[in-house]
Amino acid sequence: MHDQPRYGPLEESSFFADNTASRAPVAGTVARGQLRDDELLYQGTIDGQPADMFPFAIDDAAMARGQEAFNAFCSPCHGRTARGDGIVVKRGYTRPPDLTDENARSAPVGHYFNVITNGFGAMPDHAAQIKVRDRWAIAAYLRALQASASVSVNDIPPAERTRLEAGR
Repeated sequence: MHDQPRYGPLEESSFFADNTASRAPVAGTVARGQLRDDELLYQGTIDGQPADMFPFAIDDAAMARGQEAFNAFCSPCHGRTARGDGIVVKRGYTRPPDLTDENARSAPVGHYFNVITNGFGAMPDHAAQIKVRDRWAIAAYLRALQASASVSVNDIPPAERTRLEAGR
């Protein structure tokens, strides 16, 4: 057992008909940790349709992470308020849509997860740069930006309004 013959990667072998020692994985083989069988979490869909819910609870930590990731990855094009006025747009890049308008607010949250993952139009995909849970956190933060853009001062509770006005 100490001195057994073995083959290195991509080495030639007369044992198999194709003369290679390396074998292709068995069909359906999934690498450890790569199963991704949760459709909602990994695809943003439920029964093939864009989901209108999140795959995990959105708490303060998720919102903070969403804000951080949005500012890092999305704001250069979409701007800090998601209105499509980022710095690269001011330098000539194609203007993205205003994500705070009524049409954008009516899109299911799974749509935004899918767009971040796969890209859309002039927007490239960001699946390699942004982790799955961070993409969901960005979508949650985007929902907060959309909600804040459609609120008037009169919608703020009086006690909070007084506190905000005192901070000016």
